[in-house]
Amino acid sequence: MKKLINDPKAVVEESVEGFGLAHADLVTVHPDPLFVSRKDAKSGKVGLLSGGGSGHEPLHAGYVGFGMLDAAVPGAVFTSPTPEAIIPATAAANSGAGVVHIVKNYTGDVLNFETAAEMAQADGIEVRTVLVNDDVAVEDSLYTAGRRGVGGTVLVEKIAGAAAERGDGLDAVAAIGRRVNDNVRTMGVALSACTVPHAGVPSFELADDEIEIGIGIHGEPGRHRIAMENADGITDRLLEPILADLKPASGDKVLLFVNGMGGTPSSELYIVYRHAVKVLEAANLVVERSLVGNYITSLEMQGCSISVLRLDDEMTALWDAPVHTPALRWGM
Repeated sequence: MKKLINDPKAVVEESVEGFGLAHADLVTVHPDPLFVSRKDAKSGKVGLLSGGGSGHEPLHAGYVGFGMLDAAVPGAVFTSPTPEAIIPATAAANSGAGVVHIVKNYTGDVLNFETAAEMAQADGIEVRTVLVNDDVAVEDSLYTAGRRGVGGTVLVEKIAGAAAERGDGLDAVAAIGRRVNDNVRTMGVALSACTVPHAGVPSFELADDEIEIGIGIHGEPGRHRIAMENADGITDRLLEPILADLKPASGDKVLLFVNGMGGTPSSELYIVYRHAVKVLEAANLVVERSLVGNYITSLEMQGCSISVLRLDDEMTALWDAPVHTPALRWGM
């Protein structure tokens, strides 16, 4: 294992400390319990909080800032944060209008955020939960009951964050977040495994000529393992189940999100995007918006995921709304 780390047990704390120093104009790092909060949140706005295991950077702390999250809770690598951290993060995100928890559908995340929400509500903070479960690869896994929350999480956080920023109420912000989740589907592929620092060995084994279709962001098994093929063939394999499940109508406008898993160069992601546009256009879909890059990763895993979000006018306007976070920024 070769990584730019000191102590495998201190990776998250040291990484978040460095993140806070690099983006001190945007965020505040709270070390014990560990969470990140936004510096410029305005009073009376619905707060947005998300979190989960580390190793998926820039998710979630990278999206704390204007137009997205008000706080984020990083757990240990690939491990849910505890209620002890989620509760004060919820209080930090609250400015009087309640807080929306955006939770990826993994068993630990769901249980810990549910416990924290109950405790926060007992303390007088109204909480709503948006569960993200956009992965079409599997219905259940070792980590979930139902579909996993993956790339669509970024889109939910951006669009719901914009709704909160414009002054929508608690239930309205939660509703737009759920609407995004209902209209996005994601599928991923791994070309290689990643290595969790404290484990020191790859999380799974792939032969040099094999890829895993439908992989999860923690290295969970996918739909099937096949021989390596070219980028267009892999893109077809990812889009086919997405479109079959989403069932878009001819003429629908969509956002196409090609996400890197951490170890994939941008040049390869754009090759995937190039063919994905052709596939969607052949299905009479209009690619109205795009996002390409490493936005929800799996440490240094080679591979990518494709997300397709069916847009309406409101979602498009909220996507276009200004955002200023460490990892996503435009319009300001």
